[in-house]
Amino acid sequence: MNKIKKLAGETVLYGLGTILPRTLNFFLVGLHTRIFLPDEYGVYVTLYAWIAFLNVIYLFGMETSYFRFATKPGADEEKIFRVTQTFVLAISGFFSICIILFAHQISEPFDVVNHSEFIAWLSIVMFVDAAVAIPFARLRLQKKATKFAMAKILNILIQVGLNLYFLIVIYDPSINIGFLILANLFANLFYVIFFLKTLTSWRPAWDKVLFSSMIRYAYPIMLTGLAGMTNEMFSRQVLGWWLPSGFYPGKTSKEALGIFGACYRFSVIMNLAVQAFKFAAEPFFFSNSSTSNSPQLFAKVNHFFTIVCCFLVLGVTINLDILQVLLGPDFREGLVIVPILLIGYMFLGVYYNISIWFKLTDRTYFGTLITIVGMVLTIGVNFLLIPIMGYLGSAWATLICYLVMLAICYFLGQRYYPVPYKIVKGILYLLLALILIQISKYFELPNQIASTLLHAFTMTVYLAIAYWSERKYWLASID
Repeated sequence: MNKIKKLAGETVLYGLGTILPRTLNFFLVGLHTRIFLPDEYGVYVTLYAWIAFLNVIYLFGMETSYFRFATKPGADEEKIFRVTQTFVLAISGFFSICIILFAHQISEPFDVVNHSEFIAWLSIVMFVDAAVAIPFARLRLQKKATKFAMAKILNILIQVGLNLYFLIVIYDPSINIGFLILANLFANLFYVIFFLKTLTSWRPAWDKVLFSSMIRYAYPIMLTGLAGMTNEMFSRQVLGWWLPSGFYPGKTSKEALGIFGACYRFSVIMNLAVQAFKFAAEPFFFSNSSTSNSPQLFAKVNHFFTIVCCFLVLGVTINLDILQVLLGPDFREGLVIVPILLIGYMFLGVYYNISIWFKLTDRTYFGTLITIVGMVLTIGVNFLLIPIMGYLGSAWATLICYLVMLAICYFLGQRYYPVPYKIVKGILYLLLALILIQISKYFELPNQIASTLLHAFTMTVYLAIAYWSERKYWLASID
């Protein structure tokens, strides 16, 4: 139990460093959707969708590889850190230089041909992200969650401040979404200052045998990451292509993409909770993999993670009537996708937990194969559903993809690394959340205060049921 409490505490700290900053950034959506038109915001959504793909290539799976090799018995962590950082800086530097050299040509398909500097700025953003990724991983390995959180919070405070300054004080329509990229760039340069001691003390290192082992472990994770990004970002890249003309009366495909991208940001509430947990859980799983009761421990962690995620699905969905004020009026019609995406990202979070089996057994190629299945599903379901359901079809594609990946991973994992996960109870908690959501829809209350009180009561009912059902399991020690 002490281990789970410690993991929960670290998750809270990583949450402060991940959820709190991104929550502040999320509130900027209200500002963005009141300044930029839907088609302008659509260009921004498309650019950052491609950046997400390139970030995976820049890191090449070396973050997880660093965790795996640095936690092996007798490992020289300092040497592993230097070798990993050497490779990441080399490959990310190469790609960023190439992007800068061909920025004008790259800008054409993104409709920013008159602002090729946007592409160059983004290449620097990606390089800085890659340069500090392994130092951030080292903080996680060393259990320095407080320092990790402080860096993330300061970064987003800078970014929020710059957004307000650029968009309210000195806004120039000719620069348009470029101000958002500049805010991201200047905020990321803060990381260089934060890790200045680490970066300046680092010296290039190379070990052919060690690197060969690390890259063999890492490249399937990189391929998995690319396929995973396809699952996450594909809809935001093809919606404008596959959406029939006039599907949404009075709106172009680019405007529909802007609405979809803005409303998609609400699902980030679940995604960030998953990410915060992943930051704490990944080193936790590796560190506890050799203990005799690790399967029971992993099952218990995943069970309570699922309960919390179902609570988030409930809480966000029934309070969309309040949260919608964060969006400009022209964007709110797309909020119908939010509950579907929340459940989809919950499935992704459970998948991350269950997928630990192929990382611990050095069968990372299974992760690649599973994610490729998800990628094929994402492409196929988007192709089928976008023409008949619009961006709602894209939301369903996300949910279906992650559900199938979760199911495949679970059944394979039970063969190679059996863990007694409480699948049925997890499904029951999701059904409970969905039932409470449907019940809350039947009540039409006269004002927002009454409605909010009802929603608070509904969330309390869920927590009460969860506490009554789980109190003995929570108190039962398995350490």
